[in-house]
Amino acid sequence: MGDMTNPDVVIIGAGHNGLVAGIVLARAGLAVTVVEANPKRAGGALGSEEGTLPGYIHDVGAAFFPFARASPAFLDLDLEAAGLRWHNMPVESCHPGPDGSFACIKRGVEGAGELFDDPHDAEAWADLVRWHAKIERPLLDLLLRPFPTLGPVFSLLPFDLFRLLRIMLSSGRGLAERMFRGPAARRVLPGLALHVDVGPDDTFGAALGYMLGLTATTGGYCIPEGGAQKIADTLVLLLERHGGKVVLGQRVKRIIVDGRRAAGVELSDGQQLRANKAVFANTGAPALFLDLIARQHMPGRVVRAMERFPRGWGTFKVDWALSKPVPWAVEHARQAAVVHAGDSLDDLSRFTNQVRGGDLPDNPYLVIGQQSLGDPTRTPDQGHTLWAYSRVPPTVEGGWKAHAEAFGDQIDARIEGLAPGFLQCVTGRRVVSPHDLEDMDANLVGGDLGGGSNAWNRQLLFRPVFPYFRYRTPVKGLYLCSSYAHPGAGVHGMCGYNAAAIALRDLA
Repeated sequence: MGDMTNPDVVIIGAGHNGLVAGIVLARAGLAVTVVEANPKRAGGALGSEEGTLPGYIHDVGAAFFPFARASPAFLDLDLEAAGLRWHNMPVESCHPGPDGSFACIKRGVEGAGELFDDPHDAEAWADLVRWHAKIERPLLDLLLRPFPTLGPVFSLLPFDLFRLLRIMLSSGRGLAERMFRGPAARRVLPGLALHVDVGPDDTFGAALGYMLGLTATTGGYCIPEGGAQKIADTLVLLLERHGGKVVLGQRVKRIIVDGRRAAGVELSDGQQLRANKAVFANTGAPALFLDLIARQHMPGRVVRAMERFPRGWGTFKVDWALSKPVPWAVEHARQAAVVHAGDSLDDLSRFTNQVRGGDLPDNPYLVIGQQSLGDPTRTPDQGHTLWAYSRVPPTVEGGWKAHAEAFGDQIDARIEGLAPGFLQCVTGRRVVSPHDLEDMDANLVGGDLGGGSNAWNRQLLFRPVFPYFRYRTPVKGLYLCSSYAHPGAGVHGMCGYNAAAIALRDLA
């Protein structure tokens, strides 16, 4: 997809953040070339493929998108005008328990708490949803724009700011126990925080679960028609419309530095691609600072920080082809885009401790995606797909090959417990270990989907390392635009979008 000349900007990696950065730069009139190691497709962890049976389309990484209609980057680029179609389910997220208890998140303010099984908790949730709807836009600007962005703070009323701070300074358990009295409601927000490496008892851990839970009530957990690859393909289309290029099957070996300025890249085959103005790295921060840049160009303390860079947990994923939808015991789960399997706050804490201790969890917490319920184009003959992941240690004793199928069986049994008859629906299965994920995308080190740890002390001005939290690096003209930069994990494009805005300011 494109030949290589000497452009104004070279971007390393065609993940969604790299593509978003490329579109913003190309739209401003710069010549942009994106270099991608994958020989078949752009998108990185944002992609789709036939992973089980012919015609069954499975998302390889990210699969549902709470920022699809809320991200300033996506709103600006207008992906829907370029042909991308989003779908939503009647229920955005269902949290069933083995005891039959449940709490479900719906889109919209009207009837927000009607799918909580406790009347007190239903009203508490509805009140939170109503309040969030009023503050979401300034809150997203505060959290997603380049840090620090103080303007949105001044648009919040003092009471709103106090309430927000109280939430953000809580642990997931603290917020859940303060707001709710039933076990089903209490496991919702702390369970959502386990999309990354934030456990229920972690300091300041409530923020992430809050954002994932409440954005589900506004834009919802969107499903792209045709698979997650359609998002990447739409971004490539927009890039090419503005004159940019994506070159597949080319791995960058090192970044060329001339006179303390990034001047281009050298590819693994020895070719050099010069950049007239800037180089962007949609890569892991340690890979950039330790491997792609010669050590003499890096401050010693940055090197030391990257050598002890805290990774997120590993990810173990399973894809299934099904003959019919999952027969969940909780009826509402049959209408949900995503089902979260976590039994209680204590169960989630135990899971967290097991993974952090290097053990395979014996009752794995699961994020389960039912994309084909909202998008029947993904399967032939009225079949269905199912997608799920659990958080695991990056490595296990004996290696993942020795454990992958057995852990997949454990996940099967976990779903069977919540949906008796599930195993009779399975016509195909693929397990994907942390090792497999890293083989697919070098940025997913040890199966880390979140750009390193997402603990509170790895955010804002600490992401990826102080003082390089505004996308610039110690090398002039070199910018980090991956999820290892602020605002971090998630498919929102803001890492690339913000980095491009900073670079355009520098180049003006």
